[in-house]
Amino acid sequence: MESKNNGSLWNIGNLSMRFQTVLLSCLLATACYAAARLGGILIVTGPQTLWPLWPGCALLVSVLLLSPRRIWPALIPAGLAGFLVYDLQAGVSFPAIAWLILADILEILVVAWGVSYCLNGVPRLNSLKSLAKYSYFTLFLGPLVVSLIGLQGMNGDHWISWRMSFLSEGLAFLTITPAILGWVGEAQARVPASRSRYLEAIVLFAAIFSLSYFIFVAREESLPPSLLYSLVPFLLWSALRFGTAGAGTSASIVALLSIWGEVHGLGPFNELDPISNVQSLQLFLLFTAAPFMVLAALAEEHKQDELVLRESEKRFRLLADSSPSLIWMSGTEKLCTFFNQGWLKFTGRSMEQQLGDAWLSGVHPDDRDHCSRLYSASFDARVDFELEYRLRRFDGEYRWLVDIGVPRFESDGTFLGYVGSCIDITDRKTAEESLHALTGRLITAQEEERARIARELHDDFSQRLALLGIGLGQLWKKLSPNEVEQRENVQEMLRGTKEMSSDLHTLSHQLHSSKLEHVGLVPALHGLCKEISEKYKIEVHFSESEGAVDVPKDVALCMFRVAQESLGNIVKHSGAREAQVQFSANATGIGLRIFDQGKGFDAAVKNPAAGIGLIGMSERLRLVGGRLLVKSEAGRGTEILAEAPVALPVAEVKVKTHAAGK
Repeated sequence: MESKNNGSLWNIGNLSMRFQTVLLSCLLATACYAAARLGGILIVTGPQTLWPLWPGCALLVSVLLLSPRRIWPALIPAGLAGFLVYDLQAGVSFPAIAWLILADILEILVVAWGVSYCLNGVPRLNSLKSLAKYSYFTLFLGPLVVSLIGLQGMNGDHWISWRMSFLSEGLAFLTITPAILGWVGEAQARVPASRSRYLEAIVLFAAIFSLSYFIFVAREESLPPSLLYSLVPFLLWSALRFGTAGAGTSASIVALLSIWGEVHGLGPFNELDPISNVQSLQLFLLFTAAPFMVLAALAEEHKQDELVLRESEKRFRLLADSSPSLIWMSGTEKLCTFFNQGWLKFTGRSMEQQLGDAWLSGVHPDDRDHCSRLYSASFDARVDFELEYRLRRFDGEYRWLVDIGVPRFESDGTFLGYVGSCIDITDRKTAEESLHALTGRLITAQEEERARIARELHDDFSQRLALLGIGLGQLWKKLSPNEVEQRENVQEMLRGTKEMSSDLHTLSHQLHSSKLEHVGLVPALHGLCKEISEKYKIEVHFSESEGAVDVPKDVALCMFRVAQESLGNIVKHSGAREAQVQFSANATGIGLRIFDQGKGFDAAVKNPAAGIGLIGMSERLRLVGGRLLVKSEAGRGTEILAEAPVALPVAEVKVKTHAAGK
């Protein structure tokens, strides 16, 4: 049952297609007969038969290009049948008809297949490239074929017949075919034309018809050739406003009326012999139609580019407006030309209130200069940039944004401006500030706990060990010299107590340097270098710049911890036997530079197994408004530079170098 139904539907579809093909073939045969009769009306008969314009093949090729290739075998014979009927009515001999039909068949196949193949189906002459491909087959190859073969069916001078046939075929393909293809393309366009456009076309073509009739047909006496230039504005109008369809239609009207006038002995091309008149008229029409067809193709190409650009801009605006980011664009003059809906909703201002540099009025006053300078510098250098600033929201609150901008370029490298996107990072900023505050409190608490433990070790445990040492010493004295073993045991315990007391003192110093509190940063750093040098047997050279340096306690403690951590890393990881510690001071602050020539490491590679020493140093410096720079390469040592701002009464700087431990 299913197969029967499918077969029934298939047969109905075939029947409908066959009926449409038969109907189209009949209509095409009628149209080709009418086109042949029109060509016959325009024949010049003296001294030999000449066709200034043959529209038949141009019409048939137009229909073929607009039809599926599978029905070409039915359409081509139908169109040729229309030509055959006219030739028989006109009394053309059978041998001449055979040569002419053969020439028409070859020309139609060459032009239709060539144009269809090169332009991928229905041709749209909307670019110079497509017009050039079309012209190769229609103005050269097709007319060449038909004029060489059809020459056998013509009487009179063969050179004149070939030349006229070649020009008449090319003229028809340059005027009639583009007009038909163009208007069919207009009718099939997705966007229907408005009534005003139809009215404009009617007025234009009526004006061209009236002016052409006046120049070529209305008057028997010859008019000045300069009057032909009056057609130029209307041809320009048709090419620029209606493309190849308008240019082809206008050229067809001029061609038909001028040839009609020539046939009836009227118009400006009627002063020489008929052959010269026809040739001059054909050349005039070709060289008139060709540049306007080129102009029309350029105009359509420009319209297509504008359409693509508008579609691209429409897609970009749709994408930009639906994006949660705040998107902006600027031109080549550094002035902003576009803001998406996200930006406008965020600021609560209209597009006109943001264009140019007006958007800067919404930036926080403290960030405005920095934002403007960085943007201008990046713009001049044509490089990407990333900056953070505060932008006023619609409710008056300033929110932190991170703005990433990148330059825009044409495919040929032409600079177009910048495009950027912003993301609200206020919550992240708040979290970072909370984290930094927590880190600061933890570091402060750590230092307080270190100081407490150091005091406990120094004031309690060290005193107890001292009393224990005194008691052991007194016990050793009370033992008789004969009690050798007991005296040695007590002596050993006394040495152990002294070592324990020394270790506790060192640990207390590491936890909290009393020297830092009593003598200041520079002596404490010098003592630290000496201590590391003596304890771990490496040369730590310390140098300082002389001068009156008043370093606050928090900055001094920060620098001391940085030096302590850095020297500890050198001892543990670098394998170096020598290190340099340099302390410097200038009008803006103090600096501490620590470097070695040890193993080093790749600073760009994050090691999950590494400790938090560098992070801790960086956080300590951040709390006092300083910064930490780390430079290191595998096999080339490590350099750590710590800088902190302080108010310094710095005197004339001299450099004094010490070799720690000497």
